[in-house]
Amino acid sequence: MSAPIVKAEMLIRKPAADVFNAFVDPLITTKFWFTKSSGRLEAGKRVRWDWEMYGVGDDVDVKAIEPNKRIVFEWSFPKSNLVEMTFAHHAKGTLVSITNSGLRGDDVIALALDLTQGWNLVLAAAKAWLEHGVDLKLVADKAPDHNVEGWDR
Repeated sequence: MSAPIVKAEMLIRKPAADVFNAFVDPLITTKFWFTKSSGRLEAGKRVRWDWEMYGVGDDVDVKAIEPNKRIVFEWSFPKSNLVEMTFAHHAKGTLVSITNSGLRGDDVIALALDLTQGWNLVLAAAKAWLEHGVDLKLVADKAPDHNVEGWDR
C-alpha cells in the first residue's frame, strides 16, 4: 500500500499575485493561518512558523518558489513531508491547489484525513481574509480545547 497523498483546492476570487503573496508574506499569512513567522518564504530559506494558540511551531524548508505560480516546502509537521501549493489563473480569480505528500507513520490514514481537513480550513480562512477581510479564526477554533491558556486573539 502506498502512502496517501492529500489534496485540497479552493477558488479565491482575487488575482494570483495577491493570493500568492498572502502565502509568502507572513504579515498577511498571520491573519489567517499561523500566528508568527521568522520571515518571508524564499527558495532555499528556512523559516520558523508558530501557532501560539497551541504552543507549537515548526521549521519550514522552502524548496522552490515560482512567483505567482508555485510554492514547495518541506516541514516536519507532523513528520517530514512535502507540500506543493499552486496558484492557477481562473476566470473568477485564482484556483489554489495544495498537495501534501511523503506521509508516513503508524496511522498514516488518520494523518492524511487530519491534514486534508487542516488544508481545507487554511484555504477557507485565506478566502475569507483575502475576499472579505474577515478572520474567521478557523485554525485557532479547530481545536479550542487545545488552545494555550489565556490565548485569545
